[in-house]
Parts: sequence; structure tokens; C-alpha cells
Amino acid sequence: MTTDTLTDEFEEHRPVLLGVAYRMLGRVADAEDVVQEAWLRWSGADRGEVREPRGYLVRITTRLAIDRLRQVKARNEAYVGPWLPEPYVTDFGDTVPDTAERAVLADSVSLAVLVVLESLSPLERAVFVLREAFGYPFADIAAMLDRGEPAVRQLAGRARKHVEERKPRYEVDPAQRKDLTERFLAAAEGGDLEALMSMLAPDVRLVGDSGGKSRAPLRVLETADHVGRFMVGVAEKGVADMSYRFLELNGGPAILILTGGKPDSVIQVDIADGRIQSVYIVRNPDKLVSLAAG
Repeated sequence: MTTDTLTDEFEEHRPVLLGVAYRMLGRVADAEDVVQEAWLRWSGADRGEVREPRGYLVRITTRLAIDRLRQVKARNEAYVGPWLPEPYVTDFGDTVPDTAERAVLADSVSLAVLVVLESLSPLERAVFVLREAFGYPFADIAAMLDRGEPAVRQLAGRARKHVEERKPRYEVDPAQRKDLTERFLAAAEGGDLEALMSMLAPDVRLVGDSGGKSRAPLRVLETADHVGRFMVGVAEKGVADMSYRFLELNGGPAILILTGGKPDSVIQVDIADGRIQSVYIVRNPDKLVSLAAG
């Protein structure tokens, strides 16, 4: 097999590999490193061992991601303030025509779910991602992880139960989320506390991720009053040369704030019962690098 053929075949599967690695790691740079390492393994593999390229590549990527996850878990334990996944541009385009499948993919990459996945063991997370997000049969997952199928089923059940118990309740209706996101931005930008309060659930939570490298709350803010007053306070201080644009991140609408044309922060909200339940703000500059080119 020529190098060009190897490259073409790998590139065909790259989106899936990156999707698996990102859901495992919650960080674009780590996911891209894992996929690059998978390419090196692929390019040097004995072709006689590769019966099914996609399955082979997903297996390699998953195992590499498990190894990397064990490393980054130690790094995240020393993180300053709340931790959120790195924003990930999602545009399923025409590759996912089924609405139900699109909803599953969007949910599996949402900030709320990825935060919960951080509390799983690496093996539990791998099984959950492969099963819930990509629909792999238990037998295939067992082969990928070199585990028995009963053990994999047990891991899957434990992971699913853990996620369902801890995942915040929210709706994924794109139109409703986009409408509330736009209204939230307008009210915050205008310092309209009354309008903000009308959109926020009484027990709303605001999670700000700065990594200690920019200004953001170092603890989770709770209640509509605290969150609303915080957003108004930020607006009152103002930011020089600020602009913003809407884009799809982690399966839903988000706001990218720019200062001087460079990414400053990302804001995304989760909603339920017509009100905002969670506000996520990512301000760690290391987590915004991948958005700079956009």
C-alpha cells in the first residue's frame, strides 16, 4: 500500500478518531496528539494485521487516549478554580442526517456531560464513549480494550448510571437554546438585571474556567441573583475593542467573545423548562487557541 493510499484511508477516518479522543480527554490539543500518534502506528503497522481499518484505528486511538487520560487526570487535580473541557467546534453537516443520531452526538460532547465524564475511571470513560456516543457493540469494545464482554457490560452499566445521576437536566432544542443565548447576551451586554433574572432558573449555576490565567470566578456561582449580578457587573466594567460572534461549540450554540480580534472567552448556556440552568464561561487562554484560526 502506497503512502498516499495510507494517508487517504487514515484521513477518511480522522473525524471519528478525533471525536473519540476528544470525548475521552476533553482537550483538543491532547486529542490531536493522540490522533497523530495513531497515524504513526497506522503507517508502521503490518497490513496483514489490519482486517478492518476503522476498527483498527479506533482501537489504537482509544488505547492511546486511555494512557493520555491517566496523565492529564493528575494535571487537572492541580488546576486553579473550576475545570471545564476545551471548547470544541462541532458541525456535523451532512454526515449525520438522522435527527436522533445528531442529538446523541451533540449530547455526548456537551460541556455538562464531559464534566461528569471526568469523574469516571479511564476504562469506564472509554466504554461509555464507544457505546453511548458511537454505538459500538459490547463484543467490539471488549476486543478493543482486551477485556471480557461481561466485564465491559459491567463497566458500561456503572458508567451510564454514574452519568445519569450526575448530569444536569437540560434540553437540547437548538432553536430554543439559540434564542435564549442571544437574549442572554443582549441583556448582559445592556446591564439589564431584570431581563436576566427572567431568563435564569432560581438555582442556576455559573461555572467559570480561567485556570488562574485570567479573571473569572474561582468558585461556582449559584442562584439567579448571584449569577445575574455578576453578569451585570462584568458588563458595567466594559472591555475595550470587544466584539462577538455566534458559533456551534460542543453540540450547541455558543458566544465567542473577542478583544482586539483575538478570542477572549466563550459563553454557553444549558436550558430546561424554558430557563437557563447553567452558564459556562471559558477564559483560560490555553483553551481558546483552537478558536483563533476560526
